[in-house]
Amino acid sequence: GLDLADPFRIDVKVDAEAKTLTISDNGIGMSAEEVKKYLNQVAFSGAAEFMEHYKLNEESQQIIGHFGLGFYSAFMVSDKVEVITRSYKGGEASHWESEGGLEYKLGPAEREARGTDVVLHLGEHAHEFLEDARVRHVLEKYCKFLPVDIHLNGEHINEQAPLWTKSPSSLTNDDYLNFFRANYPYEDDPLFWIHLNVDYPFRLQGILYFPTLRHEMDASKGQIQLYCNQVFVADNTQEVIPKFLTVLKGMIDCPDIPLNVSRSQLQNDPYVKKIAGHITKKVADRLVQLHKNNREEFEGYWKDINPFVKFGMLDDQKFYEAAKDVVIFESSNGGYTTLADYAERNNEKQKGRVYYAEAGDAQATYLQLFKAQGLEALLTHSVLDSHFIQFLEQKQPELRWTRVDAAVNEHLVETDESAKVVDAEGKTSDDRLKELVAAALHDDNLEVQVQALKTRDVSGLITQSEQERRMKEMSALWQKSIDLPSRKTLVLNSNSPVVQRLLSTTDAGQREDLASHIYDLARLAHEGLKGEELAKFIARSHRLIAPEA
Repeated sequence: GLDLADPFRIDVKVDAEAKTLTISDNGIGMSAEEVKKYLNQVAFSGAAEFMEHYKLNEESQQIIGHFGLGFYSAFMVSDKVEVITRSYKGGEASHWESEGGLEYKLGPAEREARGTDVVLHLGEHAHEFLEDARVRHVLEKYCKFLPVDIHLNGEHINEQAPLWTKSPSSLTNDDYLNFFRANYPYEDDPLFWIHLNVDYPFRLQGILYFPTLRHEMDASKGQIQLYCNQVFVADNTQEVIPKFLTVLKGMIDCPDIPLNVSRSQLQNDPYVKKIAGHITKKVADRLVQLHKNNREEFEGYWKDINPFVKFGMLDDQKFYEAAKDVVIFESSNGGYTTLADYAERNNEKQKGRVYYAEAGDAQATYLQLFKAQGLEALLTHSVLDSHFIQFLEQKQPELRWTRVDAAVNEHLVETDESAKVVDAEGKTSDDRLKELVAAALHDDNLEVQVQALKTRDVSGLITQSEQERRMKEMSALWQKSIDLPSRKTLVLNSNSPVVQRLLSTTDAGQREDLASHIYDLARLAHEGLKGEELAKFIARSHRLIAPEA
């Protein structure tokens, strides 16, 4: 009979000498009549009709889940297949064997216990499955969480109750971490995780881990495994897992996903879309919860999670709506801030303008000027941020994003109401400075301006139109050689002793050196110097600081 106190199990045995792979169970088995019905009629006499009915084409490429196909596929690796089985109802055991085609033998067999043995006599092309390691790899990949004990050559190799089948309230942080370490043994510990457990309107279980990303959008590190009733189906199935979440790791079990349809049908299935939408919502909810209740912890995670959060907002409108208030930016004043807090804090002085700068050395001089005047900028860290900024401008047009080197704003300049002194030729000192620098540099794409900055320590700054710079960056990203003039503005600081020296010197050679040097210093602060330009700068530096003869 069927004694439920006797736990079900599956045993897989590799016999390299006999060239057989045997899969045995202690399940319900089959009577001789059931063997005829299920093995003969379905797997053989109906095989031609079966394959004709499910003829592979673009519209129907999946025939997973139809009874008989799994057994029939045994002949893909076997020259001969044997089945020895005895029903739990008792009666005589049966022995069935076939070498493929429509021929088979069926007769009595010796087997005392209920259950079934399937013996695969492996063909020469399939001798890889006579290697214990190869069979183990297949079983661990597809049956690692099968809810029945599986033994390979006597060793228990699967976990029948994976973590996602348990109640979240019964689990500790160590449980989640140990499960992650067991399944991703060569990875750093995850930052945090989400436990999915839904019964209605669909069944969905799983655990998603947020990994430590060493490189921006390191999608190769992501691996979300899709299961159906604890049987592995696929990695990173984008029809179910939203594209931006494939950087995560973990497992999702969706018993209700229709596996017997094509991927294109799966992609358009409204039921599947609801599952994908729910997963997106749960991720957003977890981020909001962390931001609200563990702000310091959330900020510690931000460097790792911000690429996928931003990419998700760019890719999914619903995710944007759910997560927009938790996006934080590094501030030039230190720490992090939300965009809403930044705008409110600076609105009186900046009138809806959001200043930003690249983190690092690129705009360090400009940021020093900003900080000295009590201005705050947001720091960007990647190419993705330039796309994200343009996206935010569309969503919040009342906020105007401007990089700190786009222009010298009014807060950095002294207000001088006194009239400029005009010489005999009707020119001011500002006019003279522009002429001297223009004559020394010979650059038609460079505009020269003079401003009295609120510092003596900077002789000049280079600014470039926000719009023009963005267009050039975009064309470089697309790798298209769009012919855009590289127009820039050199702002001379009339309060700088170096600029005043340029105006007063009568030595033509020194004047040209000073003008070129002011320009190169500004370029160093803006984009750097390389190669021959840097060599010229160093040689000129020696001339300017050498003691006078």
